[in-house]
Amino acid sequence: MFKKTSILLCLFLTCFACSDPMETSMFTDNFDRAEMLEFWADDIIIPAFQSYAENLDGLDQAASSFFTDATATNLEGFRSAWLAAYLAWQEVSLFDIGKAEELGLRNFTNIYPTNTDLILSNISSQDLNLELPSNFSAQGFPALDYMLFGIEEDDALILARLTEENVVQYVQTLIDRLIDLNASVLLDWEENFRDEFIANAGSSATASTDKMVNDFLFYYERFVRASKVGIPAGIFSGSTEAELVEARYADIYSKELFERSFLSVKNFFRGISFDRTQEGNSLEDYLDHIRATNGLELDLANSIISQWDSVDSALTELSPSFANQVTTDNTKMLALYDEMQKAVPLLKVDMLSALNIQVDFVDADGD
Repeated sequence: MFKKTSILLCLFLTCFACSDPMETSMFTDNFDRAEMLEFWADDIIIPAFQSYAENLDGLDQAASSFFTDATATNLEGFRSAWLAAYLAWQEVSLFDIGKAEELGLRNFTNIYPTNTDLILSNISSQDLNLELPSNFSAQGFPALDYMLFGIEEDDALILARLTEENVVQYVQTLIDRLIDLNASVLLDWEENFRDEFIANAGSSATASTDKMVNDFLFYYERFVRASKVGIPAGIFSGSTEAELVEARYADIYSKELFERSFLSVKNFFRGISFDRTQEGNSLEDYLDHIRATNGLELDLANSIISQWDSVDSALTELSPSFANQVTTDNTKMLALYDEMQKAVPLLKVDMLSALNIQVDFVDADGD
């Protein structure tokens, strides 16, 4: 009996000595997840969707002004409202949970490149069933990008084209669709999902924190790092693909759209409210709490933030147009991607291990 006990003790000590210092099953974790979830819901997520709704209303009003009086001035106002709403979208795209996930909000809002042949076919046939998955790439902001900036070769021709009855109807349908989708998501957050989200404060795969952290990681990896930077830069194809940038037809805004989406990632991690006036419990605080309560030396939260500072430094070297950047000097675009990629193992391996959260998605590029 003594020998058996001694052997088991030795095995336990050996396993303990060889274990990863970030192995959270051995950690004390009494962090208040519910308080963090409440801050996320009330001070970041719901205000972001409310702001998005306001910007969509502004887009609708600008469209109405243009369709009433199709002047060059009103076209510029229409375009400016499109950009404002598109930037507001960048701050809610991260939150693909609850009703947004159920409705497929992201797929109906920002699939690019847009399918111009399908758009023109829809206009011609007046097939306006935008609820079909087959129409993902014929709607949303990328479709409006094409309609407002690329449907003809110059502004005079675009102006004339946007007065055609079928075109007017299609553009208005695109805008109405964006408004209706967001209204459903916002209403659900305000009347139902907010309380469910906060109450589900456990530490299981279906708990709100686990799901939201996975959504946060997937958004950073797939939609910010890969879609906005890696794919145009040719990371996955071996050659640059300038035509695959976000806002292809108004590509002078591609860097600005990236900056807004990346800012939403950083602010969510740090617990900075949507209006930028306060800070609340966050993933940064959660990691600091685990480090402090378990005597760890690695300041993981600071390492992540420091790496994102390097991303910002690389970003300053880029043109406002990512299409122009990959065409004229792709090395700077590749440098931006490399700095973003360095944060992935910190987030996907070290952070998830520290928080005892399992990855619930598989990224196609294998990172």
